[in-house]
Amino acid sequence: MVTLTQRLLFVLSFISCIAISMSMRHNTPIPPTTARLTDRFPRLVFDGAFSDLFGGQNIKKTSNGSQVSLMLDKTSGSGFKSNDAYYYGFFSAAIKLPMDYSAGVVVAFYMSNSEAYPKNHDEIDFELLGHEKRKEWALQTNVYGDGSTGIGREEKFFLWFDPTADFHEYSLIWNQHHIVFLVDNLPVREVNHSVAMARAYPSKPMSIYSTIWDGSQWATHGGKKPVNYKFGPFVASFKNFLVAGCAWNQTKAAPSCTRSGQSGRLALDPIEGDEFVKLSADQQRGMEWVRSKFMFYSYCNDLSRFPVLPPECKEGKQ
Repeated sequence: MVTLTQRLLFVLSFISCIAISMSMRHNTPIPPTTARLTDRFPRLVFDGAFSDLFGGQNIKKTSNGSQVSLMLDKTSGSGFKSNDAYYYGFFSAAIKLPMDYSAGVVVAFYMSNSEAYPKNHDEIDFELLGHEKRKEWALQTNVYGDGSTGIGREEKFFLWFDPTADFHEYSLIWNQHHIVFLVDNLPVREVNHSVAMARAYPSKPMSIYSTIWDGSQWATHGGKKPVNYKFGPFVASFKNFLVAGCAWNQTKAAPSCTRSGQSGRLALDPIEGDEFVKLSADQQRGMEWVRSKFMFYSYCNDLSRFPVLPPECKEGKQ
């Protein structure tokens, strides 16, 4: 007699076989499975958490404010920013990119404090760079600390999915231990708060930004492919905003927040648990899968640009 458990296992096995078969048929890589950190936090509605930054006429809010579209046309790009600045935490948004020819277009989801600290700002960047074919969008990550813009710490990846067909999650972990860039909960890059990175590690409260803009001068093949507005307007959509950060009280020299379950105890890190301090074995394997198959540029491998590599590269942890 077949038990209910056996039936469920058979169904799950059958579904898995279908998924693998479809992936092989369409030559779509299957990423490793990792913990879904984005399921741990409540979603925010745009209004109340974010405000228009520029290009107001090119910002459209739908689904009762839970989804926002940013448009780039001949008149302007557009963008929004968080109403608060945050210190450490988990920050995420689901993004769907413009379809068709998009060379020169840049869609960014990032954290920065350049407005508050114009001479020594910090920044953590996701930048999605358009291309001639819709499936060839490139993902660029970057980190600046204390105005260290003289060293661009870029790493670039191709994506293992079509980012124009559906929404995908782009997330950041930022705490005193490390910065982790994740795509659909899969780590693609880890920047450790090491001795070598101490001065260049982001250390001041940052706001969250999302923008779409004309990066013709550099974004595609070093500026060889400018934006062609015949294919515009270019629209990027955002939803599933997650912010689990320590909001900065600007009347104080530094932010503070209380850990859940520890009433009265102040701490700078609003996210708890080993999974936010160190990558798990599954996350490490997932990151190695991405970097071995899809990373096509790392500043730590660019000897023509850096005859003497930045000190953190020598640690082999970037």
